[in-house]
Amino acid sequence: MRNISIFGTSSDAGKSTITLLISRIIQDLGYSVAPFKAQNVSNNAVVADDESEIAVAQYFQAKALNITTSYHLNPVLLKSAKGSRTYLIVEGKVVKTQSVREYYRDIAKLQPVVEESFLHLDSRYDCVVAEGAGSPVELNLMDKDLSNIFVATRFNTKIILVADIEKGGVFASIYGVYNLLPKALQKNVIGVIINKFRGDISLFDRGVEIIENKFKIPVLGVLPYVPFNLGFEDSQSLLNYQQIRGNIKRRVGVILYPHLSNYNDLEPLILDPEVEVEFIRSSIDLEQFDEIILLGSKLVIEDLEWLKRVGLFDRLKRTKSNIIGICGGFEMMFKRLIDEFGVESNRGAVVEGLGFIDDDIIFKREKIVRRSIYNIFGRVVDGFEIHHGVSRNYPLYFEDKNIKGTFIHGIFEDERFNIRKKRIIDGFIEQMRERVDMDLFLKSISI
Repeated sequence: MRNISIFGTSSDAGKSTITLLISRIIQDLGYSVAPFKAQNVSNNAVVADDESEIAVAQYFQAKALNITTSYHLNPVLLKSAKGSRTYLIVEGKVVKTQSVREYYRDIAKLQPVVEESFLHLDSRYDCVVAEGAGSPVELNLMDKDLSNIFVATRFNTKIILVADIEKGGVFASIYGVYNLLPKALQKNVIGVIINKFRGDISLFDRGVEIIENKFKIPVLGVLPYVPFNLGFEDSQSLLNYQQIRGNIKRRVGVILYPHLSNYNDLEPLILDPEVEVEFIRSSIDLEQFDEIILLGSKLVIEDLEWLKRVGLFDRLKRTKSNIIGICGGFEMMFKRLIDEFGVESNRGAVVEGLGFIDDDIIFKREKIVRRSIYNIFGRVVDGFEIHHGVSRNYPLYFEDKNIKGTFIHGIFEDERFNIRKKRIIDGFIEQMRERVDMDLFLKSISI
């Protein structure tokens, strides 16, 4: 079976969900399959089974396929650092911080890393489904493109284009991307999937004819827009969630600071019909919520200063509502945040925290990256830690009256959530599979 690349005709075309869909279709046919993304840019990271740090999308895809997770699924990850710099994470470990210019300057050094991971998966699975990044035809960057052009060329993958019809301009985006691809890769395009169609799909029958007859590109399927509410890769997908509400028993407010990260912690709450989730962007009354959640932050000190500027810092200190802090949000709860080595701010910075916890957070150069089974807040949690900050007195969690905080991600997950998640994924796959031309698809990827 041929390996596959998933190229978007634009950013946010739905590559991650289509990668999962194609992978599950192949797996359900009896083949082993692994998702892959050479390089990802995401502040949402997870600790994999090998205790490496990878992007949440590849972890989510792999878990939905019930396969072991490792850095091989996402060998290069970029995360926000202070200023205009980024953390470069290679094979699951932070290597250095650098500017985007420096990253592109040294891109050739990362090609062997990508190659090693892809070949590792290729030797163990019948098919590797490689998700691209952004658009594959950014002409000024095509020679520096790890996730699209490099993978598709080096490994001669078959290519599926994914076009987001919701954005408009779907014909131009399909035609433009296809014709801007190198000729060798055009020959490997097996078709296009039209994604996120709202309304009567038969209204696009003429559109399918145009793409197939005028562009000479087969249409593998036209997929309806279906809210997924899982595997949030960025803040845009998080804010576009559609919550199904039932008998509301809890109102939860989530502080939406600028560098929010690991918002997948919210998925169990968003999927719970008895919980109403609202995002807080300004200084509003917090007493209306049963719980206030401070999620992770990629730049904790900057987001703490943002809380002070907008007035939420003082409101948090006064509120009687329950407050839950996770990772970066937990760090904000301490008396002081001390950044001796300039991990998140200027070297030697000491910043006042919310003061709920009588201890200091010390930012260390070395990041703690750990997956384990934890016993906290009266329950067992299969979770993970990713943080530079440490506390001498409360290394894992704190609980007192209306304040709870922890470094551990995954504290809201339970068996009910896992059942709901499986039901949603299975239902989504079945609904979408019906819209895919299976005969054309299988013919195109068979060796």
